[in-house]
Amino acid sequence: MNPNNSSLIVEIVDNCKVTTLSNGVKVVSEFIPYLKSFSLGFWFNIGARDENPGNNGISHFVEHMLFKGTKTRTAKQISDTIESYGGYLNAFTSKEHTCYYGRGLSENFKKTFIVLSDMIQNPLFKDSHIKKETGVVIDELKDIDDNPEELIFDKFEEAIFNGHSLSYPIIGTEKNLLSFNAGSLHQFHKANYRSDNLMIAVSGAIEHDEAVRLAEKYFTFKKNSSTSKRKNVFKHSVCDVMIEKEIQQVHSIIGRKTFGFNDSRRHKLKVLSTLLGDGSSSRLFQAVREKLGMTYQINTFLNSYQDVSSFGVYFSTNDKQAGKVSEIVYREFKKLRNEEVKLKELNRVKEYIKGNTLMSLENTTNRMIRLANSINHYGKVVPVDYILNKIDSVSLHDIQKLSTEVLDESTLSRIVICSKNNSLKKAA
Repeated sequence: MNPNNSSLIVEIVDNCKVTTLSNGVKVVSEFIPYLKSFSLGFWFNIGARDENPGNNGISHFVEHMLFKGTKTRTAKQISDTIESYGGYLNAFTSKEHTCYYGRGLSENFKKTFIVLSDMIQNPLFKDSHIKKETGVVIDELKDIDDNPEELIFDKFEEAIFNGHSLSYPIIGTEKNLLSFNAGSLHQFHKANYRSDNLMIAVSGAIEHDEAVRLAEKYFTFKKNSSTSKRKNVFKHSVCDVMIEKEIQQVHSIIGRKTFGFNDSRRHKLKVLSTLLGDGSSSRLFQAVREKLGMTYQINTFLNSYQDVSSFGVYFSTNDKQAGKVSEIVYREFKKLRNEEVKLKELNRVKEYIKGNTLMSLENTTNRMIRLANSINHYGKVVPVDYILNKIDSVSLHDIQKLSTEVLDESTLSRIVICSKNNSLKKAA
């Protein structure tokens, strides 16, 4: 580590260390000495939530374009450099973050770091590359449009976050994709790919000092604190939306907006959501699939952001049974509002969540993502035991109280994708 740099380790939790460099880059790492590999993620605090109607989709498009080459590496050289050593590169864009990540053997950490840092800082944005990738992303958009079990989640958040940028789809619109050019991409990149907007997260057999040293050496862009504050979601929209598609099944979501990462009740909601529809022992799976055989897919979901989450029940079934499945979902909501859950069932759900949490941490990429999310959402590394204790502390009273608030039918929206002649549509 450069002694003249004002880097400072500010936190050590669960064998994790956090350092903030003088240019604002944060480095968080977890050293796991018994492994032979690592996962490395470069996280930018930028996503669809930070866009507007005219540039919606640009965060995701820039993510694609950063793999198309730099001033010193072609796209093929980028992939060859990593894959020739058995490594792996990928990226994803969410509504609040963009992450570029790699996996590999520890001896190849420096190579992966250098390639990713070059991609992130020196994109070409060549017109010919933009034209080709526009076609690729439009094809991806059409794939989503053709896939109702993926499309319905975009339409659900579009409805419940109506009037807020969280309603925008990550992939954007075809009109916007066709409008992006080298100028708009360079401008977006310069404004958002800043040192003070970057976090580097590492999990595996990599010493913290090594990650810090590489960050100091290979990140040359400067700090720029001209960040715009995100607007919170205050409005609660309730609506029924039906979308016609040439499909055979009915796809439906019943749900609402609820607590985000900044609300302590989110852990209680996780327990309620799991009890209701996560896993084959859950109430909805047992009531709808196991007892009646009415659906192949039925589950709850909880998509969380800093200040809000989207929560609901998703299912798909045939036209004749869709109405009955909805009735059962509402019936299970009512039971949770009016009848106290048995302690044995609550304890089973807690053990299920804790077991899944701990098993997920046997994967270094999951561990790297957990580190980054912890810093992004809480500003610090939150110990795993803290999360497990929060789950353990959820009481029977908590579940019933939360059910009364969250599962109130008058606060729930319903999104349905179905065929033109669907009976649900006729009834509506």
